[in-house]
Amino acid sequence: MFTFPSPEQILGLYTHRESCISFNIMILNVIYDSLDFKSWMILIFVLLILYDVFKNKNPSNFPPGPLSLPFLGTIFTEMDFKTMDKLTEVYGNVFSLRVGSQKLVVISGYKLVKEALIEHDGFVDRPAVPIFHKTFKGLAPFNPQVILNSAISNIIACLVFGQRFDYHDENYQTFLRLDTECVQLVGLTRTQLYNVCPWLFEYIPGPHQKMFANYKKITDFLRGEIKKHKEDWDPLNPRDFIDSYLAEMEKKKSDPEAGFNMESLVVSCLDLVEAGTETATTTLRWGLLFMIKFPEIQVKVQEEIDRVIGQIRQPSLADKVNMPYTEAVINEIQRFGNAVPLGFPKLAAKDTMIGKYFIPKGTDITTNLSSVLNDPDEWETPQTFNPQHFLDDKGKLRKKDAFIPFSAGKRSCVGELLARMELFLFFTSILQRFTVSKCPGEEPTLEGEIWFTYAPSPFRICVTSR
Repeated sequence: MFTFPSPEQILGLYTHRESCISFNIMILNVIYDSLDFKSWMILIFVLLILYDVFKNKNPSNFPPGPLSLPFLGTIFTEMDFKTMDKLTEVYGNVFSLRVGSQKLVVISGYKLVKEALIEHDGFVDRPAVPIFHKTFKGLAPFNPQVILNSAISNIIACLVFGQRFDYHDENYQTFLRLDTECVQLVGLTRTQLYNVCPWLFEYIPGPHQKMFANYKKITDFLRGEIKKHKEDWDPLNPRDFIDSYLAEMEKKKSDPEAGFNMESLVVSCLDLVEAGTETATTTLRWGLLFMIKFPEIQVKVQEEIDRVIGQIRQPSLADKVNMPYTEAVINEIQRFGNAVPLGFPKLAAKDTMIGKYFIPKGTDITTNLSSVLNDPDEWETPQTFNPQHFLDDKGKLRKKDAFIPFSAGKRSCVGELLARMELFLFFTSILQRFTVSKCPGEEPTLEGEIWFTYAPSPFRICVTSR
């Protein structure tokens, strides 16, 4: 039977408690007095390491990966597709890295990438990538990059701004140059350090600061274009994306939660122009490079162009169905060129199993598209430029499920259809009128440069009229 303690017992317990507290305080005072500054720093450092170890402890059955450093994670692991391929050989097709304190799961191989992107609906969110989050707040040798960039970007410009820009428009060319530079800078390991400790690198010089400065000029240009639209905006006659967005802003002005505001418009314009220009330009550059490296393939494409289209009229999208070899070559350019090898990061919206591994909600994931486009179980000669990958025995175009240069699932590239049209029309129009070849004494490399995309190393071409 329970009985309440007597007042004397309570007083005794209280006195004992007070004695314990006093003793503990005395011990702490002794420790405090005995430690010098260096010892305190060591103690604090050890406690921080212990905190990091327990805070970032992997859940049960989490994908394996290389050893990570406290606070910094796998900082010495380069975040490019070639490194990911090497790590796949060591840890398997599902492995993990740590970017600062954030876990990242990398998924490789057609079977598991398909499972992640299509069969599951758990990877539809986007993670907050600090570096982007900060941002969104005759024989005539020449490098084809600038002219291709100008041509491709003008298609998006018509949709977003309602106009084309002259190739010699100084402001627009500056805009394109700054944007291309940003795509280059973001692929540097030194730039990626911002994602590890954004609060620290905010105040440290480096390529990330150059990137932010570029994006500031780019967004200033976009705000100027939006201002021009507002001055002569007619809500009854929308001319382009900006006009349509302004109309939505007007409709939803009493509902700030809807997200239609000026900053969102600026970021949307940047996203459309950048995403709609860079990858298509890079893919066409790979295409021209492959044509000068494999002239026999260029000849076959031109023979099909001459047979189906001729030299009188311009190519049209209706011609695609009758040009399987050209379509196969364009597909192989995308596969072998590998322009976006790691896709874009995604975020687990819920707890998910991939293969035999558990991926907790809130974990960043990256699907290694390069591993799919070069999967030896899916392609006969993955390390060779071979249009036959997309042709059957009768020379007809065949569909390949592992051909996912635009990613797959709910987060696949929204501009895929436009990009496919652009690639076909630009590629056939160029080879209809010109033959491209190496410049005398020059031998371009097929080894690319790792930007945010995987781009050809700078090269020059010679063109002759057909």
